[in-house]
Amino acid sequence: MIVAGAQLGPIARDETRGSAVARMCALMRQAHAQGAKVVVFPELALTTFFPRWYTEDQAEIDAWFETAMPNDAVRPLFDLSADLGMGFHLGYAELTPEGRHFNTAILVVAGEIVGKYRKIHLPGHRENEDWRPFQHLEKRYFETGDLGFPVFDAMGGQMAMCICNDRRWPETWRMLGLGGAELVMLGYNTPLHYPPAPEHDRLQYFHNELSVQAGCYQNGLWAVAVAKAGLEEGCELIGGSVIVAPTGEIVARAQGVGDELITAEIDLDRCGEIRRNIFDFRAHREPQCYGAITAMDG
Repeated sequence: MIVAGAQLGPIARDETRGSAVARMCALMRQAHAQGAKVVVFPELALTTFFPRWYTEDQAEIDAWFETAMPNDAVRPLFDLSADLGMGFHLGYAELTPEGRHFNTAILVVAGEIVGKYRKIHLPGHRENEDWRPFQHLEKRYFETGDLGFPVFDAMGGQMAMCICNDRRWPETWRMLGLGGAELVMLGYNTPLHYPPAPEHDRLQYFHNELSVQAGCYQNGLWAVAVAKAGLEEGCELIGGSVIVAPTGEIVARAQGVGDELITAEIDLDRCGEIRRNIFDFRAHREPQCYGAITAMDG
């Protein structure tokens, strides 16, 4: 099947959700015209990346979150998915009826939600650190995801999701690989500048690709990794959206940092090339030797 990654350029602080959804609908139509069966949108795709600002006003924080999905603002995207018979992945901030806050992604097929994931590896910090040129307060504004690493039977294959910083952790990919995932969809908002270690700024694009390529190769799966990119409220976000094969090879890559669609024709059966050979889990894994992975947190 053909899959698409719909990179988004910056979303301004005062840009409405309706404006962001209209941009996504345009990209979905473009993906459909190119024969895509599913299109992947970024993390927190409905708003600017609000964890860059510190506030103690809970009402101000909650205004960035969605209390229902779909809601009126997002309904056009769901309706278009149904009209076109397409699937899409969407990242957003979720406020549950119980008052819990998550960085969430959903998989929608033909207008119906068929899967949900809540981000587990939250980066950044909890308290105001005014030495930073911008904050990264995901640990303050979100809870650790409570849904584990689920895999969903959809669109003729085994689909899974993770979000941004999750891609850097090999445990994410191994859990999804053990679950039988064939296609992983993920969005990210990654600053080009990393204040705690600015010497790594030049490596941000490389580390993005390295993480996804390694995860795909070591677990025999496809991935579509999609950025929100460009200069957003004074913070430069990397682009570099990619589609990666189970061999670790990049088969499509975004060229800019604005709204941009990338596509690739993928064959889920190619996951077997890796899983029957180098990474045959049943034949070669030795889980009895891996106890420290879950016994220690540091």
